[in-house]
Amino acid sequence: MFATIILAVAIVVLILTYLRGRYNENYWRKRGTVFYKRNKTFGPLLEFMTGERPLFQVFNELYWRYENEPVVGMGSLDSPVLYVKDPTNIQFITQTNFQNFSHRGITVLEEDYLANNVLFLHGPKWKVIRQKLTPIFTTTKLKNMFYIIDKSAQDFVEHLKQHPEKLKGDTYEHLSHFCTAALAAAVFGISTKSTFDSPFREMARQALTPTLFSNIRFAINSVSDKLFAALRLKFFKDQEGFFIGAIKEVLKQRRTDSTVRHDFIDLCLDLQKNGPMVDNESGYSVEPTDEVMAAQAFFFFLAGIDPTTAGMFGPLYELGRHPEIQKRVQDEVDAIFEKYGGKLTYDAVLELKFTECVLNEGLRLHPPIGFNTRQCVEDSVLPVGNVPVEKGTKIFMPFYELHHDPKYFPEPDRFDPDRFTRGEVSDMTYMPFGIGKRLCIGARYARMQILTAFAHILRNYTLVTHIKKGGMQYRKEQFQVRLDNCDIELVPRQQ
Repeated sequence: MFATIILAVAIVVLILTYLRGRYNENYWRKRGTVFYKRNKTFGPLLEFMTGERPLFQVFNELYWRYENEPVVGMGSLDSPVLYVKDPTNIQFITQTNFQNFSHRGITVLEEDYLANNVLFLHGPKWKVIRQKLTPIFTTTKLKNMFYIIDKSAQDFVEHLKQHPEKLKGDTYEHLSHFCTAALAAAVFGISTKSTFDSPFREMARQALTPTLFSNIRFAINSVSDKLFAALRLKFFKDQEGFFIGAIKEVLKQRRTDSTVRHDFIDLCLDLQKNGPMVDNESGYSVEPTDEVMAAQAFFFFLAGIDPTTAGMFGPLYELGRHPEIQKRVQDEVDAIFEKYGGKLTYDAVLELKFTECVLNEGLRLHPPIGFNTRQCVEDSVLPVGNVPVEKGTKIFMPFYELHHDPKYFPEPDRFDPDRFTRGEVSDMTYMPFGIGKRLCIGARYARMQILTAFAHILRNYTLVTHIKKGGMQYRKEQFQVRLDNCDIELVPRQQ
């Protein structure tokens, strides 16, 4: 009897899956849009779930299979899903007609406290929080925070000197350790101790390491908002107690301390002193509770670890493969240290022009995030292809593919930092930190942190890249572009 019930359920599921797939195909055919037929119901997400490739590489196959198409329709369980390839359409979604595509495309439950942050939110709550957080990344604030950035980089080099065994392997992990320590210092402040004395490393590892469950949760969120909400899935349930508790404790201590530290907690205190956060246009307000502040700090913390680590590792990997370019960077770094008396300042880092080109080119070849997402909130029509997009449609847009398309970047697989001095790069096709009004809010901070770390690392070490048998690969990740099967050795320089 039980076996009969299971068989009947399986048959019903298969029939419904087949019918949904047919619906998806007909939906996009009626709109004159090419449809990805390999998985008509679940689209590329099924290939990601059942395969070993990161999701951006699955999308990469679509990009080149439908090379001359501006968009590609894909399967999903409820709302339509569209892969938008054309740069003009991407600009239309992210900038020109942003109001119709302001949703990140991620479903978040109200009780998932840490996920209610400026990265995941949408609508008026996202708008008012974004407005209030933006001032932390002005030039003045970054200058005030530079002492935190610089001390973290100095502590990293000192840490390597004290642990020379870390110079010859697992460099990505060591860079991730640095980013965790640096972001913990930026959020919670620093003391006279090394920033590497951070208790947040294990929490960050737990939150960021992909697992079967986190991949399934991500796939469900991408193909069915309704199912995700019905299952009451939360992104950061395991981190709530520790991180919210830590924020509450630090906020409590700081309220009795008048010392100005220019870190994220200072910003939280300022926002709480000013009362409700209000959008002047709509009047919508958000109470800056400890939980709301914790969510924003958590976003700043996590978004600054894995993407920043990947943003560091890619350029360093390329420098280790191109010693002639690395020599140019070291010469520039040495000259800056000599000019500023052996120390770095905010203005000194801004003078590292060629080093910044190296960073930019590394981010082009190996962008930290492989693609972008949005969700349509009002019916619209994409200009290239005259593609109608209904409210609720989820959008995927490539980063990696545009960065590697020879139409936009001649010899796209060649590491050529000077292309950024020759005026060959367009904002419409180069977007390592996103594009438009949802551009990564911490992009300027991340760049300053990476460049400062580069200066200290290359002042003290020469890089040698080692590629293992089978060649460079990418690790299976949901959003991230993470190099794998390769490593960087740090060889001490003779000063």
